[in-house]
Amino acid sequence: MDSTFAARLADRDLVVGVVGLGYVGLPLAIAYAEAGFRVLGYDVNAERVAALNMGASHIEDVAAERVAAAVAADTFLAVDDPARLSEADAVFICVPTPFDSAKTPDLSYVRGATEQVARALRPGMLVVLQSTTFPGTTTEVVQPLLEEISGLRAGEDFHLAFSPERVDPGNTRWTVRNTPKVVGGVTQEGAERAQGLLESVMDEPGLVRILSTPAAAEMAKLLENTYRAVNIALVNELAMLAHEMGIDLWEVIDGAATKPFGFQPFYPGIGPGGHCIPVDPYYLSWRAREFDFQTKFIELAADTNLRMASYVRERIQTFLNHRGKTLRGAKVLVCGAAFKAGVRDVRNSRALRLMELLDDLGAEVAFADPQVPSLRLGDRELKATTVTEESLRRFDLVVIAVAHREWPVDLIVGSGVPVFDAVNATRGHTAAHVERL
Repeated sequence: MDSTFAARLADRDLVVGVVGLGYVGLPLAIAYAEAGFRVLGYDVNAERVAALNMGASHIEDVAAERVAAAVAADTFLAVDDPARLSEADAVFICVPTPFDSAKTPDLSYVRGATEQVARALRPGMLVVLQSTTFPGTTTEVVQPLLEEISGLRAGEDFHLAFSPERVDPGNTRWTVRNTPKVVGGVTQEGAERAQGLLESVMDEPGLVRILSTPAAAEMAKLLENTYRAVNIALVNELAMLAHEMGIDLWEVIDGAATKPFGFQPFYPGIGPGGHCIPVDPYYLSWRAREFDFQTKFIELAADTNLRMASYVRERIQTFLNHRGKTLRGAKVLVCGAAFKAGVRDVRNSRALRLMELLDDLGAEVAFADPQVPSLRLGDRELKATTVTEESLRRFDLVVIAVAHREWPVDLIVGSGVPVFDAVNATRGHTAAHVERL
């Protein structure tokens, strides 16, 4: 790494730009601000920018007090003018990478952000793409745009690297400060600068590994999440089989997990949601088709996980039928709306999809979630229900769809209302009116 760049890192003399102040960008921006860097956070949402500069936070992993402290210390400023990015010495691109209805990667956010950065690009600047994407995006999409618009050359006039985000919303143990990372640069110098920049906010050195190319780093990120998707699909399929065989799969998994090597427990449910696991495998499958290669294993896993919401709906319908109640007209409380416990993010939420499926069959659906105050179900807006002894009496069925620690499980089971538990929240309860996935 260039000695001048290293010295400026050590002196916290670099201005860090972060494009996209969502679940990835805001924690990153505040981490750099708290480490003593001057940070410019750019976002197209003017209301979000104004709120951040007032010390508010829209991300549960970043307390408002941390934002307010960074603003007061003059180390963090949110902006909605992309021209301000020209003040930065290094810029992280942290924007969404969804897919469309045909499961084709949507790089419109990446392209838009790259164009904004390109107009502010200046010699010596370091650009690091963090958005999860298919192998080749950094060098085939981002680099050409930066060079065409700016007239500068990657590796000669500016530095370019890819380092995938590893943010786990709601996880307080693994954060920006201690989660190991990988990085691949267009040049070795670019990779080393990105490595140094990333480690400058970490608790200890050596947590960032340099891979040979941006494509290798891009592939590593897809492998991480595809690994999870495939193993979740495996236990989801086994959950369906175990039910037919009259075997408690939760007990089976706990038993297998006693093996100290060669096994890692994954758990069934209504299917993974959020912005990573349901999306990333499709990026890899789409890219594979360009090489006349079909990722059958990955696509089968994705199909299995997508099927789980429908399977749970079918199990719920049968469960009610056996209790002399039809799903149509039944008052159903779904506990959980976000894609996982501890967050308010409903992107690709399978709990929401389950509500839609129940609603389609005529159930009167309500929901509870300590992080989600309201949501839209069809053309209706639903307000969250508070789970109390009184409110439970209004329902014919409770579905526990997300494993929030806040659920008063003893109260729910003790109410006598039939319970379908998709996440093993009722572990230890053997009541006849409780059925687990």
